[in-house]
Amino acid sequence: MARLLIVSNRLPISVRVDRGALSLTRSSGGLAAAMRGPHERHCAVWIGWPGSVASLSPEQRQDADAALAGMRAVPVHLGAAEQHRFYDGFSNGVLWPLFHYLLDKVNLDAELDWEAYQRVNEHFADVVAAQYTPGDAIWVHDYQLLLLPALLRRRLPGARIGFFLHVPFPSAEVFRILPWREQIVRGLLGADLIGFHTAGFRRNFAASAAHVLGVEPGEAAIEHDGRAVALGVHPISIDAAEIERLAGHPGVREEAARIRAEARGRKIVLGIDRLDYTKGIPRRLLAIERFLEREPELRDHVRFLQLAVPTRESAGAYADFRRLVHEMVGRINGKYGTTYATPIHYMHRSLPFEQVVALYLAADVMLVTPLRDGMNLVAKEYAAARIDDDGALILSEFAGASSELAEAISVNPYDIGSVAAAVKQAIAMPLAEQRLRMTALRRRVATHDVHTWAQTFLDDLDRAAPAAPAVAPPSRRGMPESVVESVRRAPQRVWILDYDGTLVPFAPVPDLAAPDEELLALLRALSERDRVHVVSGRRRADIERWLGALPLHLHAEHGFWSRPKASDDWVALEPDAAAWKGEVRKILEDVTRRTPGTFIEEKTVTLAWHYRTAEPELASQHVRELCARLEARIPMDALELLAGAKVIEVRPRGVHKGRVVPLILDDAPARAAVIAIGDDRTDEDIFAALPPSAC
Repeated sequence: MARLLIVSNRLPISVRVDRGALSLTRSSGGLAAAMRGPHERHCAVWIGWPGSVASLSPEQRQDADAALAGMRAVPVHLGAAEQHRFYDGFSNGVLWPLFHYLLDKVNLDAELDWEAYQRVNEHFADVVAAQYTPGDAIWVHDYQLLLLPALLRRRLPGARIGFFLHVPFPSAEVFRILPWREQIVRGLLGADLIGFHTAGFRRNFAASAAHVLGVEPGEAAIEHDGRAVALGVHPISIDAAEIERLAGHPGVREEAARIRAEARGRKIVLGIDRLDYTKGIPRRLLAIERFLEREPELRDHVRFLQLAVPTRESAGAYADFRRLVHEMVGRINGKYGTTYATPIHYMHRSLPFEQVVALYLAADVMLVTPLRDGMNLVAKEYAAARIDDDGALILSEFAGASSELAEAISVNPYDIGSVAAAVKQAIAMPLAEQRLRMTALRRRVATHDVHTWAQTFLDDLDRAAPAAPAVAPPSRRGMPESVVESVRRAPQRVWILDYDGTLVPFAPVPDLAAPDEELLALLRALSERDRVHVVSGRRRADIERWLGALPLHLHAEHGFWSRPKASDDWVALEPDAAAWKGEVRKILEDVTRRTPGTFIEEKTVTLAWHYRTAEPELASQHVRELCARLEARIPMDALELLAGAKVIEVRPRGVHKGRVVPLILDDAPARAAVIAIGDDRTDEDIFAALPPSAC
């Protein structure tokens, strides 16, 4: 039976030794809560780190692994030093601040941490591959495992692999400062589906992939390595029904009433956050200070409650941050407190979720002002808990939730004046307006809950990569071993090879794509026994200059020109018909003037517009414009547009690489193995013209 393999940095179960006895504790929040449903409904296996087991004896560790197996959990054991470099060093010292735009906190000289990050991702890949059976779906989670999809693709080429990013993906300009940007983009593109919270995060990733790898910046999918990688928007949510149930529980409502009674009629403005620098607590405190300064008549009528949940307590930077927040709270309370009232009630601890829901019920205003956040479920939890349809939500425009929760009061968390004004607006909001806004918020959160989120992602993964029977594993040569063996045993071989992107990497300028000595030696050795045809879109002068001294059959300009192995003469397949070029050239020149980094290449019977070195987003926009203009102005019955790798080419109909295939096959020895290798759409014409027996 096909299963779901859930893979995350941490298991939702922690392993500890308590007074000599083994203890396994389930986590209650975050990803554990989001994935509880899929774990139960899909007979899923959860793979992740169970916490440090250094204090466990070998027998206890064996018992722990057996107990985890009974809970359908598989541990990935890590050494303490490696886990520290992987998690604290690279994941949270490099990726976390970078993805949240806090560039002054990014450690860009973390080579040893990067090496640990790679090793841990490899270790995860080994454990997942050992658990995998054909037909299983693999769902990888979050920024700690960005390399894992590609590592799994290498080990399990036929697997269905989904990846979901729970944090923001930054703009291409920010992401590109990362020294390891290419490895990370390639790692993610090993998935069949990459999920993001918002369309903006998806656009950022597509733009980053375009800049870093030169792929076309598709909105819903990216073509990479012969595969289409789907990009999805899947905003995570909460178990709204469970929160509503808790909000109606008598004990929770009694606790909420007690909190309100302690406020003595004051309006309660609530903040609940992990004590993390991305959550914007210092600027929120400055906004509260600004409110107290501006509104002296309201000081005795408002109580600010801030719950700061401890996180990453071992990190020195977080200890400094905690000290800063505590000092700010003390300073503001000292400035505006009285003998009978303290404006900010600050709690630095974790609370049971029932008490959190009681706080949601008690609060008149929810203040959610992260500097940057992937989603922020606190905002959604507050809406779900407001079963009386009252209350006001103030939400940072830089939280992913802001794209969904339009009825909240939107603020820029960096603008403390506007946040202070929003607090005043919220506490003065008429009940009718509160109910109008909150009813819409609660309806949306209830409709798009965490169960819908998970099922929608899995449905999209099935569409992106339908379950398929296992295929032959690839050899080190990149093709199934059975095909390699068939080619090896053939008495004679005919090779049909593309040039750019196949024999040589793409170059920013065509003249820089000359072959190196290693490639020339390889082609010379190959041609001693086999027939080798190079079929290129290049001008014949380029192909002649680079490969003319080798004993090869050469075909230039998509097969319009051919030069047999034993000849120095090029032969045209048909007379030149270039009367159309003048009008097309004018259009290409106009677009080139407006698109820096592009240029026109003229061949015998074609015109090509290259945009490899142009800014990807602008080039993508102008490609659409260019194609529309050309299709409106040129005779499409006689000419056609060809979209290649960062190039648009106009050519007469019938001029394509596939035209040379019949000539090659007519001259091929009987029983010869025919192998064609290409990399882009122009090579599809070759493949279409080949017999079914070709490779």
